[in-house]
Amino acid sequence: MSTPAPLLCEADASLLALAKALRDGGYRFVTPTPATHARVNRRTGNEVARDLRGVFGWSRPFSPDVMPAEMFALMQRAEVAVPESEGGLWRSLVRLSSLDGALFLHSAYPTGAADAVFFGPDTYRFASAIRIELAARAAPIHRAADIGCGAGPGGILVAAACPGAAVAMLDINDAALRLARINAVLAGTSNAAAFRSDLLSGVPGDFDWIVSNPPYLLDPARRSYRHGGGSLGEGLSIAILDAALERLAPGGTLVLYTGIAIVEGHDAFHAAAAGRLAGTDMAWRYREADPDVFGEELEDGAYDQADRIAAVVLTITKPGGR
Repeated sequence: MSTPAPLLCEADASLLALAKALRDGGYRFVTPTPATHARVNRRTGNEVARDLRGVFGWSRPFSPDVMPAEMFALMQRAEVAVPESEGGLWRSLVRLSSLDGALFLHSAYPTGAADAVFFGPDTYRFASAIRIELAARAAPIHRAADIGCGAGPGGILVAAACPGAAVAMLDINDAALRLARINAVLAGTSNAAAFRSDLLSGVPGDFDWIVSNPPYLLDPARRSYRHGGGSLGEGLSIAILDAALERLAPGGTLVLYTGIAIVEGHDAFHAAAAGRLAGTDMAWRYREADPDVFGEELEDGAYDQADRIAAVVLTITKPGGR
């Protein structure tokens, strides 16, 4: 493989220490959709954070006295505390979300930056899909990859479940690789490493297990965590499918969680997958994990012909192996 991201620098070590302090103090937070996040934050009394969940979960402006002085000092050393324009308040540049008893660092709300690192309800559905498929697999996993790893939840979940596997967390977003690397250390998964890679181009060899939760919406700003390309956001999902089919080891499995715009009952991603797999000996399954996600996107002109956007899981297994 190519050289992984470097060891923790001082700012990263401080961010890791901050995350550990929150975890050890019992911090928990389940991140909702951006629409829900906005609605909750608009409620009277939620203008300013009153506790750590308000700071690191709801991304509200805060006074430093809502946390221990050493915790705020860690935020400053980690370069994730920024002052508001007035009022003596601050904001955190990161959020922390709970998943399977672990905490994951990701970008603060709202995720407007081009290199924002997203974590939300899709992440929980993605994790559920991985758990289901791992439970059904009998063969050992030696090499695994998480394509477009973001904050690293998919790769870290695989690494924790398969401690004998070498797991490559892959992304083109340096901000994502930074957080994935810290999150792997936070989770204690020493067998997961972050690499810069466009799809699988930066890592050699075949894989027993490939997972991916790519962006699947059309984003006018073309933010890397959100924009899927293609006619209605399916372009990157199809590219990941093609890359994975070339790199699955005998007996290897791809678990691809994505979203697709359903237009007059037609699922373009299912059609593309069926076309690529027709005439092969690959075993595959396709299911809707949620029939209606990101409904607010249907108000945009890009989706004015879509019935709905569905979250789907495509699982493909190559024959062979032990």
